[in-house]
Amino acid sequence: MRTHSAVDVIRAKRDGHELRDDQIHWFLSAYTAGEVADEQASALLMAIFHHGLGPRELATWTDAMIRSGERLDLSAVPFPTVDKHSTGGVGDKISLPLCPLVAACGAAVPQLSGRGLGHTGGTLDKLESIAGFRTALTNEEFVGQLAEIGAAICAASGDLAPADRKLYALRDVTGTVESIPLIASSIMSKKIAEGTDALVLDVKTGEGAFMRDLDDARTLARTMVGIGEANGVRTTALITGMDAPLGLTAGNALEVRESLEVLEGGGPPDVVEVTLALAGEMLALAGIDADPAAALADGRAMDRWRRMVRAQGGDPDAPLPVAPLVEEVRADADGVVAAVAAMPVGVAAWRLGAGRARKEDPVSAGAGVVLRVAPGDTVSRGQVLAELHADDAAHMAAGAEAFAGAVRIGAVAPTPGPRVRERIAAR
Repeated sequence: MRTHSAVDVIRAKRDGHELRDDQIHWFLSAYTAGEVADEQASALLMAIFHHGLGPRELATWTDAMIRSGERLDLSAVPFPTVDKHSTGGVGDKISLPLCPLVAACGAAVPQLSGRGLGHTGGTLDKLESIAGFRTALTNEEFVGQLAEIGAAICAASGDLAPADRKLYALRDVTGTVESIPLIASSIMSKKIAEGTDALVLDVKTGEGAFMRDLDDARTLARTMVGIGEANGVRTTALITGMDAPLGLTAGNALEVRESLEVLEGGGPPDVVEVTLALAGEMLALAGIDADPAAALADGRAMDRWRRMVRAQGGDPDAPLPVAPLVEEVRADADGVVAAVAAMPVGVAAWRLGAGRARKEDPVSAGAGVVLRVAPGDTVSRGQVLAELHADDAAHMAAGAEAFAGAVRIGAVAPTPGPRVRERIAAR
């Protein structure tokens, strides 16, 4: 029987060697149990940041994170299960219309979501702007709701991949977030542990995305698809653009309102495009032959949304929160909207109060940005480009400063392109 030392594991990766399976399993088990110090885990994360993880190491690392906690059993759900995960962006409200839409077509969507941090919004924060909505469900409630309604969006329990929860917090404070193996294993360990049969990944690329470079987005997508398939989860990925915000809103209740427009058969074309593309992928993986566009048009998706909201304690008819302060941003010249940059819009929504700098910070339900123009629109001097919504003057001033320059006016209209750039599937 081998004896293990945290220092030996750190040195091996520091010097560029591959870690053995037993080293990986021991280290992550010991760290989760509190037997390896944060300082030592930080050192290993930095070594991985610089030297990476080979395919075998990555598979073992992910497996060890899954084994650090429980794996949900969804066998009681009488529908094929398929989930979606997005790497995050500005105005990325897709889960809200997508989950009930796919459920209305005959699949079950076990969506375990997170909260916003920095310029990216969180699905749970958006849903909690609905009066009474509960994002904390027991495993029994979660499985029961999936069996009855086919859709549930809630927070992951602390027993799901606890090694990832500890490592994620450590990566955030040690400058080791931007590592494709660590990102891929973090995402996939939680999704595999939730017990879904199939998974579609929405990997964002562009100015407002975590993976700004398209090649990096491809690498991340291929890595995650490979992990999913190796663990028996049918997995595909779509690479979607995040140079501009998705839709015309960034903020919690504002994005819920826009999602309702989509469920009513309207909404911004780009939000509809990504929603239908992901729904098509999810239904294909679930083996269901259905037209998601028809389910939007005939009201089935909206009906499923209302049932999901009620099941989680929410009131689908309650008015959504509205921020008391609204400030208009106006054009300072005639011209054409050449671009709406995602990053300053996301930072502005955050500064207005819709986001948080730390996980424990509160968020404002009504704060955020409403865009009144899109790339290609002709504008005149003094025309309203956007509205900024905030609860108080201090947040409004911070948000206005962050938003400055987000809407770029030029002389030539941009060439529009699709939001969905590429599809990545198992080889």
